[in-house]
Amino acid sequence: MNDIHALYSLWCEKAADPEIAAELRSIAGKEEEILDRFWQNLSFGTGGLRGVLGAGTNRMNVYTVARATQGLADYLNDDFAAPSVVIGYDSRLNSQRFARAAAEVLAGNGVKVYLFNELMPTPIVAYAVREKRCASGIVITASHNPSKYNGYKCYDARGYQMTDEAAEKTLRYINACDMFADVKRLDFDEAVKNRIIEIIPEAFLDKYFDLVAAEVIRPEVIRESDLSIIYTPLNGTGNKPVRRILRQVGFSDVTVVQSQELPDGHFPTCPFPNPEVKEAFNEAIALSETKKADLLVATDPDCDRVGIAVLHDGAYVLMTGNDVGALLTDYILSQKQALGKLPQNPLVVKSIVTSDFASAVAESYGAEVCNVLTGFKYIGEVMTALEDKGEADRFMLGFEESYGYLSGMHTRDKDAVNGSMLICEMAAFYKKQGKTLVDALHMLYARFGVWKNSLFNFYFEGADGMKKMADMMDALRADYPATIGGKKVSFAADYKTRLCTALATGETTPVTLPVSNVIVLQTENKDKIIVRPAGTEPKIKIYAMVQGETEAAAAAQTDAYKADVTRILGIE
Repeated sequence: MNDIHALYSLWCEKAADPEIAAELRSIAGKEEEILDRFWQNLSFGTGGLRGVLGAGTNRMNVYTVARATQGLADYLNDDFAAPSVVIGYDSRLNSQRFARAAAEVLAGNGVKVYLFNELMPTPIVAYAVREKRCASGIVITASHNPSKYNGYKCYDARGYQMTDEAAEKTLRYINACDMFADVKRLDFDEAVKNRIIEIIPEAFLDKYFDLVAAEVIRPEVIRESDLSIIYTPLNGTGNKPVRRILRQVGFSDVTVVQSQELPDGHFPTCPFPNPEVKEAFNEAIALSETKKADLLVATDPDCDRVGIAVLHDGAYVLMTGNDVGALLTDYILSQKQALGKLPQNPLVVKSIVTSDFASAVAESYGAEVCNVLTGFKYIGEVMTALEDKGEADRFMLGFEESYGYLSGMHTRDKDAVNGSMLICEMAAFYKKQGKTLVDALHMLYARFGVWKNSLFNFYFEGADGMKKMADMMDALRADYPATIGGKKVSFAADYKTRLCTALATGETTPVTLPVSNVIVLQTENKDKIIVRPAGTEPKIKIYAMVQGETEAAAAAQTDAYKADVTRILGIE
């Protein structure tokens, strides 16, 4: 733990930023407030930084951003010849300011910067890293977190988030940097004048949109469609790009939720700007009372996740990321097969916390399914390996249950511009047959059985919360339950120790994926309960993947699993 009082005194002396200085004065003598801001340095990992905005080493502010960027610049200058970096940012509080600060530090270290001059979706920044042949990329975003958060996401030269090795190297440089003494900067205007910072023109995006549009499978379905869409960017970056791609491929009946149309980092109508959360659709549903739509579409603030609600039997039904992933898997594979465009050995890539529902669908078409750790960079690594082998055409879909989808090789991160377009095409396809996406899901249930996939989040803020979560995971891996939810546990796979244990015999086999703080419990009937701390938020995530003869039976079994696992973990 840091020497919090020494750090607090140092910041009071050195931090000249008016907002930071005022916050530091306001917490004088408040031990808990000082502890929360200084007990640790904001952690830098493969996902970069993410934290609450404010003063201190455990906060997102211009000083922690500048220090991280100095470390990144030192790493790049040591490992690359003439490195360059793309920088983008979302609509969050201070995002543009942090982006400019990062650009000034890179420029001060002689690193060429390509900067988007307006807020931009994360997947477009990831696309630009490869298109500009940069050594790295930075996106200032906290994705779908509440407004008090911001973050700093780092990409490598291949266009996906940093590998563990690159993150560890960067962290060593960051740790060696004194944020008040060692950070080099070049004035922004001077750097632009000298073209070490170059503003990316709007025309640069044309190729990206053409590549996304090329992923349409049945353009005639869209041309003939009367699908009506209500879209909300949740005050984030998706407003222009999603509307542009829907217009470009031929959807004409698109209405935008006015209260959530323009960028606003306070997210005034949606405290949790996350399309996984039901409340994210409240404004769209309210609009539908005067403008009925077949489909409600919501993208998160950095437009890498997309959620939907479907008008079915007069009411809007929210669909999970697992269900949409299974539907997209079926739609893409079935339509490419029907058109004679399905390659040999097609590949679908998903995370280990994503339901095997999609696996059953994919395998019915002879497709291979590749399971990877949580984090889209692992899907990006598979895509890059395919590309290196000349097998890019095999890639059909990559997705995570957390509403992230990607078809095509244009970027290496989940892409809600691409995902929104595909989902709308799929909805138009089924509407032409007189069906909704809920009908299509029930058709999959008839073929593959009922699957219920649930996610339960439990928050633990601050230093005490971090310790509680660590203790929970340690206790669970030290004593696996013999039964859960009335079902015997057959196997427990611990991705931290990389061992899978058969509970009946104690026999162990290796887990082949990289180390991760994840525990998977598989029951006798092949249901799965997965427990892991979130990588970017102070919470424990519990996933329940349940098969049942009926939806009611699957729901009841899910409730039994939830009650048992929370009891075992000691969550009240």
